[in-house]
Amino acid sequence: MAVPSFVDKVTLHVAGGSGGDGVASVHREKFKPLGGPDGGNGGHGGDVILKVDADVTTLIDYHHEPHRKGTNGAPGAGNNRSGSQGEDLVLLVPDGTVVRDESGEVLADLIGHSTELVIAAGGRGGLGNSALASAKRKAPGFALKGEPGDELTITLELKVVADIGLVGFPSAGKSSLIASMSRARPKIADYPFTTLIPNLGVVTAGSTTFTVADVPGLIEGASEGRGLGHEFLRHVERCAALVHVIDCATVDPGRDPLSDLDVIEAELAAYGGLNDRPRLIALNKTDVPDAKEIASFVRADLEARGLEVFDVSAASRAGLKELSFAMAEIVASRRAATPVSEATRIVLRPPAEAGVGREFTITRINEQWVVRGEKPKRWVRQTDFSNDEAVGFLADRLNRLGVEDELLKLGAKEGDDVVIGDEDNAVVFDFDPQVTAGAEVLGRRGEDLRIDQSDRRTNVQRREELAAKRAFEAGAREARAEGAAGPNPDWTFPEDDPLDEDED
Repeated sequence: MAVPSFVDKVTLHVAGGSGGDGVASVHREKFKPLGGPDGGNGGHGGDVILKVDADVTTLIDYHHEPHRKGTNGAPGAGNNRSGSQGEDLVLLVPDGTVVRDESGEVLADLIGHSTELVIAAGGRGGLGNSALASAKRKAPGFALKGEPGDELTITLELKVVADIGLVGFPSAGKSSLIASMSRARPKIADYPFTTLIPNLGVVTAGSTTFTVADVPGLIEGASEGRGLGHEFLRHVERCAALVHVIDCATVDPGRDPLSDLDVIEAELAAYGGLNDRPRLIALNKTDVPDAKEIASFVRADLEARGLEVFDVSAASRAGLKELSFAMAEIVASRRAATPVSEATRIVLRPPAEAGVGREFTITRINEQWVVRGEKPKRWVRQTDFSNDEAVGFLADRLNRLGVEDELLKLGAKEGDDVVIGDEDNAVVFDFDPQVTAGAEVLGRRGEDLRIDQSDRRTNVQRREELAAKRAFEAGAREARAEGAAGPNPDWTFPEDDPLDEDED
């Protein structure tokens, strides 16, 4: 199979790098058995970025390698060491690339050197237990997992940014015209559809330098898929003007300059979006005697339509100077009226799944309560469900967000299924509004009793116990002095007895 040298439309599968996992770690040092949490955060995944480069003219690299992914972030480590960030993947594209999603909707139109589009953001790194510590949860025994990066399928469609577009029938001499006016060397032959890809040439007229592009031969019915022209007409959508290259030396029956012009204009109108472009007429091949005579016959009719007409010959170069200066005048006027485009950085921000101003929504589907919203879905992706404490932390976050209250308000009952997460990787919970986060260890949700619990007495308790002991001893002394204690008295203060009353 032949390897294409020019590709102007590709389907690309892109994915941002995954974020690194946070780490649950406890600081260990001699004579410090409870050094506190010191788990570091995971690094963020790398983004996938489309960047316009003036030196790139085709999308062929992505035709051969359509799957691209950013670098993953590294996991955190102990001693509060964060994981390294994933490297961004920069994909260079030609100026004038249109980016579409799977449904065909335009996501961005990349024009201007160095313009960037973050097409797939990398996932966030997970927090380590050091970052999760709080006044109530002093020593978290869990960390958050890193999030996966964005993943989507896009279509890149190249629309060449040329100043002048040449249109016409096959073998009208468009490629020859570009070769005569510039240093471009397109393939030229004496048979139709020699040109299979758009050709670009750089032309200088006076102080103005501009680019000229031709469209592979248009024929009648091109707008309905005949020939090659319709496939490449998008390359002249951005042109400042269109030049009709008309073959005055054709020997095909039923063809003449006026009918050729009408056919091409009908196809342009059917394609749409080009009616406002100025038109120039280049009556080509006038170096042939019969062609020169035909050009003189039709000039008056063309000028009567308000068109500027030039007799040219790509072979003898006659009339090319006048045509190039007419092109330059249109280009200069267009540039003067158009503000200079600066390089921009575009970041796709999809609309909130729950709607504007709302954190989440809850709907009843197939006897299940489905929770939708960016925050709940992100929290589920970050949770390590093998760790009871992490699950309790997730329940606490959802409760603070108001999910539990909303479920109760909608009539959810204990034991109902609650679904949260991405459609292809959702998590199902049994609704229990009184659930605790590892009650046997942590107590109520959001509290950490491993640190808070202590058998040590407070200063107030010590003072009260000391006062009671002194009062007991004073009473015992008085009883001994009066001899009222009876035989074998027990003068031990109750707190000093190592055994309780009912112990053997």
